[in-house]
Amino acid sequence: MNVLSRLSLSSSLLCSIALAPGAWAGETIDYSVDGEDFQGYFASAGDQAKGSVLVIHDWDGLDDYERKRADMLSEAGYDAFAVDLYGTGNRPVDTAAKKAETEALYEDRERMRKLTLAGLAQARQSGAAQNTVVMGYCFGGAVVLELARSGQAEDVHGYASFHGSLATPEGQSYSADTPPILIAHGGADTSIRMDQVAALSEELEAAQVPYEIQVYSGAPHAFSVFGSDSYQERADQASWAAFQELLQRTLDT
Repeated sequence: MNVLSRLSLSSSLLCSIALAPGAWAGETIDYSVDGEDFQGYFASAGDQAKGSVLVIHDWDGLDDYERKRADMLSEAGYDAFAVDLYGTGNRPVDTAAKKAETEALYEDRERMRKLTLAGLAQARQSGAAQNTVVMGYCFGGAVVLELARSGQAEDVHGYASFHGSLATPEGQSYSADTPPILIAHGGADTSIRMDQVAALSEELEAAQVPYEIQVYSGAPHAFSVFGSDSYQERADQASWAAFQELLQRTLDT
């Protein structure tokens, strides 16, 4: 069985398991940031963890999707902590509410960074290995790049964005000491177009940041979201395999 077949089987099994109540491998973590309550999810790989992954949610907020991914990472030997950027109980359902939550953080980048760093600190306090890779989906991909540009996260060895927003806000830039970045993007993404991919490539080249951009033909925005109309198995498997390679290069000893 090849690598992609094993990943497909693992993904399918976890999707099935996730339908059963109480089937999660990890645990819910309640924490606070400046008096505000948040609720993350921690899946430990045990004493032999090869490193840790901070998982940043899409515009839905932390839900079963991020829990699935965290469990998959723990099965692969990495501690995984899914951070909460919205607050306990705040899981928007309709499109307008989702836009409102993301726009509030896009407009307050300092808060975005503060909540992400607080999640990273909580992950380590909960027992996650110190050496970390940060990854995120859609909105979470934009947060990943925000953190990468800031240079504020300690002991982070890599970043990965899956079908995420790629634009760099005015006044921000990447530094040459930014850890490696993986961008997984759908060629048929009509939300984040290829001109943004090209612009990011030019920025990273100019800053001499190590990066890899993978574009999957025919894959729409949110191609990795299990069970959605946008899900494309081929792109999901290929991007997950690329991410495993990033983890091996940056975290495995």
